[in-house]
Amino acid sequence: MILLLMFSFLTGFITILAPCIWPLLPIVLSASSAGGKRRPMGITLGVMTSFTIFTLSISYLEKIFHVNPNTFRLIAVVVIGLLGISMVIPPLATAFENFINRVLSPFQSRLQKNGTGFATGFSIGLVWAPCAGPILATIATLAATQAVNVKVVLVTLAYVVGLGIPLFFFSLAGFKFFAWMRQVNKYTGRIQQVFGVVMIAAALLIYTNYDKVIQLKILEAFPAYGNIFNSIEHNEKVSKELSALRGEQETATPTQKENSESLPDLGAAPEFQGIEHWLNTSALTMEQLRGQVVLIDFWTYSCINCVRTLPHVIGWYEKYKDKGFVVVGIHTPEFAFEKENKNVAAALKQFKINYPVAQDNTYGTWRVYKNHYWPAEYLVDAKGRIRRTHFGEGRYDEMELAIRQLLREAGHVFDVQVGTSEDTTPHYDRTPETYLGKSRMERFASVQEATGGVQSFSLPDSIPPDAFAYEGPWEISDESAKAKNGSALVIQFRAAKVFLVIGPGAKGNQIRILIDGKPADAATAGADVKDGQVILDEERLYHLIDLKGKVETHLLRLEFQNDGIFVYAFTFG
Repeated sequence: MILLLMFSFLTGFITILAPCIWPLLPIVLSASSAGGKRRPMGITLGVMTSFTIFTLSISYLEKIFHVNPNTFRLIAVVVIGLLGISMVIPPLATAFENFINRVLSPFQSRLQKNGTGFATGFSIGLVWAPCAGPILATIATLAATQAVNVKVVLVTLAYVVGLGIPLFFFSLAGFKFFAWMRQVNKYTGRIQQVFGVVMIAAALLIYTNYDKVIQLKILEAFPAYGNIFNSIEHNEKVSKELSALRGEQETATPTQKENSESLPDLGAAPEFQGIEHWLNTSALTMEQLRGQVVLIDFWTYSCINCVRTLPHVIGWYEKYKDKGFVVVGIHTPEFAFEKENKNVAAALKQFKINYPVAQDNTYGTWRVYKNHYWPAEYLVDAKGRIRRTHFGEGRYDEMELAIRQLLREAGHVFDVQVGTSEDTTPHYDRTPETYLGKSRMERFASVQEATGGVQSFSLPDSIPPDAFAYEGPWEISDESAKAKNGSALVIQFRAAKVFLVIGPGAKGNQIRILIDGKPADAATAGADVKDGQVILDEERLYHLIDLKGKVETHLLRLEFQNDGIFVYAFTFG
């Protein structure tokens, strides 16, 4: 944990040098140009406070107040814009700053004096969007699933403290520069007004999301420089620490042989909580299942990692169901449409799942198991004790050996052999899962065009590796993007297979699939593509590209033939 805290601090410390932060630095510099001597510290504390609060609690605030998380960002944009206006019109500056300070921090009486900049810093913190490397991505994921604990808070605080130190000195340098300018230059007031215009312009860039375009251009211009930051967070030891923070480690000793020593006791299996629907069974409780060996499998039907585990889970169930073994699938949705009972029922039919499945739409069972990963498996013995856990794909033989050991402990006898299906877990570098909604959007390469309020995009000169871009008119929400007839979606991927979660809008709508500029054919088309087209039927995971086991880099283009088609996330195999 100490190592992770040190790397989190280091990551925060160097964040101010990262290319993706540069578009926000003019705001910090502009805010430092006016006010009293406490202003640099006020700005720094404001950024640290708001970034910490909203990073850790956004999902809680959304649940309590039923507010779109983007609302807070828009409020911050308004505050930054108004502060810029007050700098352009000097008589408004002090009054406006003190008013906002009273609103945002009524208990911070000291921060209300001398234009300390706490309000400005607080607003900057709401739009502070650092390069989301593994450390921040882990924090954000755990916060989104309301799985924040003391360790997550400590890692966040270590990052924020690291961030605050250089931010304070940057703000202090700006303040002292402008203080010196006032003594030697009679036009300092005009210069301050210019920086007010800079703040207004920055607010507009953030409002239109064009700041992301600038960030991308900077990263494209300095790719090697950007990779320095990635290499720090991708340190092997840090990755292990993050896996432990997410709970991805094996908490039970892997079982290599059927006659190995007993599996450890990891505590009582919690009861199912908050289940809205049961499929393939009437409502179950862990008490009712006492006497059987139970595999609790957290999954969601559009997650390709979960889909790859299903043949093994189904195989275990069919092999041992008459020998005291049962699987309970806990379907915890990643997207809103996955909450629909009919969609989950259709997925069970599609994958030929016959074991009990519970719809955990409100994350009730997810939380009591303290889970935070898809897929995740908890193996429970006949006495109701958790004896083994596994997170992610792979190690299928080890799990089956553990199942057999617990069945023998319960007195069951069988003569079936170990092994079910081929392990299809990818063991090579491939494009990571790519979300297409704005709440988790990464590696976005489009250039947004001004079209009277409608979001319309054009493609950049080139698409960076693993990046995607929209073309034409799109309506982008937090978790998805809605296309119009003539819209296009382009991604440069590295993988052997490409999948996309799609909502058809209407049954029969179509998408044209092109790879490297040519329609997908028999050599490249996935199972859902015929004659270079996908004919949509329902909300589900569609198989678009299959390179027959060859891991290659290609440019995939999707051309939408109808209005109203939704796209959610790419996954790669």
